[in-house]
Amino acid sequence: MRSGAARRSLSGASRGVPRRAPVLPLVPLSRERIVAAALALVDDRGLTGLTTRRLGEMLGCEAMSVYHYFPSKRHLQDAMVERAIAGIPEPAADLDPIERLRFIGWEYRAMAHRHPRLFPLIALHRLNMPAGVAFIERMLCHFHAALPDDRLAAQAFRVFGYYVLGAALDETSGSAAGPSAVPVADEFIARECPRLVAAAPFFRRPYFESTFELGFETMLKGIADLRANLLANARPPPKPVVRPKA
Repeated sequence: MRSGAARRSLSGASRGVPRRAPVLPLVPLSRERIVAAALALVDDRGLTGLTTRRLGEMLGCEAMSVYHYFPSKRHLQDAMVERAIAGIPEPAADLDPIERLRFIGWEYRAMAHRHPRLFPLIALHRLNMPAGVAFIERMLCHFHAALPDDRLAAQAFRVFGYYVLGAALDETSGSAAGPSAVPVADEFIARECPRLVAAAPFFRRPYFESTFELGFETMLKGIADLRANLLANARPPPKPVVRPKA
């Protein structure tokens, strides 16, 4: 049986009396909501489209309310970078060290493609915040597991970064879309650059993944070879076999 209030509401509606829209509970503002909204805004409009006014409109608050949580735009950008790298899963601990590096490289590339308009900031960021240095520390642990030598592990980490960051930047930002004062005419390229004409189809998006894989696997093979040599040289020489005297 309906309550008296419900009966009055239904009878009022049947008489054509307009009902008031329900008042929805306000979702409290938080760092997490602001960062999520900022990421969505950058994914849609790019870094130049991130303003506190637009952010406030998305969140249903005054722009100044954002500054209560993030004193400056740079603080907010740091938090966005932290959120993006936190989305890179850790490889399983029981994987072979080289397999762990393979997992990390593909997952890092996937993160770049999830946030292509934020990625230029991620690629150039120093990661000098708690979550950033913790991420670098975890990566170095994986590289040291693959190459148990401080110098080689550090250098391999850098080489890995050169390749994966560069590839992800090219795939998400695209050197082909970069600025040029006077673009070369297609007719000139067709006449003077036959190798470029032949190669151009393979520079396009359908070949991004296979190109990344080609270079990435070549690099991983080099790290695996370094690992094999390092472990072979670290083994103690076999003990001589002592034969009994006749």
